[in-house]
Amino acid sequence: MQPVVLVTGASSGIGSALCKRLLQEDAGVRLCLACRSMQKAAATKAMLLAAHPAAQVTFVHLDVSSLESVLQAASEIQCRFQRLDCLFLNAGTMPNTHVSFKALISGLFSGKAVHMLSTAEGLLTQEDFITADGLQAVFETNLFGHFILIRQLKPLLCCLEKPSLLIWTSSSNARKSAFALTDYQHSKGKESYSSSKYAIDLASVALNKHFNKQGLYSSVVCPGLVMTNLTYGILPSFFWKLLMPIMWIIRFFTKSYTLTPYNGAEAQVWLFKQKPESLDALMKYHSCTSPMGKNYVESQKMDVEEETTEIFYQKLLELEKHVLTRLNAPFSSK
Repeated sequence: MQPVVLVTGASSGIGSALCKRLLQEDAGVRLCLACRSMQKAAATKAMLLAAHPAAQVTFVHLDVSSLESVLQAASEIQCRFQRLDCLFLNAGTMPNTHVSFKALISGLFSGKAVHMLSTAEGLLTQEDFITADGLQAVFETNLFGHFILIRQLKPLLCCLEKPSLLIWTSSSNARKSAFALTDYQHSKGKESYSSSKYAIDLASVALNKHFNKQGLYSSVVCPGLVMTNLTYGILPSFFWKLLMPIMWIIRFFTKSYTLTPYNGAEAQVWLFKQKPESLDALMKYHSCTSPMGKNYVESQKMDVEEETTEIFYQKLLELEKHVLTRLNAPFSSK
């Protein structure tokens, strides 16, 4: 059976590189690109078919910051496919990001300089906003839109005979200190990106608890520091040109500077080749690149507590019921 794979955010950055690498691994993959821009999706499809003319590549409109779009995409996907073997939850946003140059300069002369440069801890803040659904944009885009997509696609994902795998794109910037159960959408803080990525870690662990017995597994990856549209949007382009030589030097001191989308997709591709039931639900799988440019994968235990994951999961279910009721859409209580 040819594996059926859906990738969100497939038209650029890590998503586009991932699609290239998946077809390089297995040209028989039935690949569906879930993208916000149909023009970019068509261009990505053309690029993939140019390299793999016999590949089965389709695309569907999906904007994870719009629940209406998520519901429409889920309905269309269920009409097209009888199953999904792997769902890459890769789309994301990091809007209106600001860099604290004071923290940067201070950190460079501290004993935690490498850690700071590897995780951006304390360096980045975002100005979030409210979507048309009345939700915080970063929370809805990075986590909740994907959560609703998973819940809507359960009939295609849950199969004991052939387990399916969810692969979330998290981040080294996912920090417990940026997240609070009392404000899980992060409406009161300035680190919405970090909070949403930690929420992904929590949700993944909870999904395993609730769906492993139905043949659905969930894993989390960290692509490392990758130069994508999200990254380039943080600073002016000329600044990045000045920084790039320094960043290549930093690679000798930290393995997380993968830098290119191709390298950043290493953990995702590795997970795709594993048996879902063999993976550790509490591990985050990191894309790493050696100083000489060799890619490899390392696993690190996530800083999560089982009680917190379950409380958060129940809050997501409550929010799902609220928003889907408002949209007159069906939802499952399980």
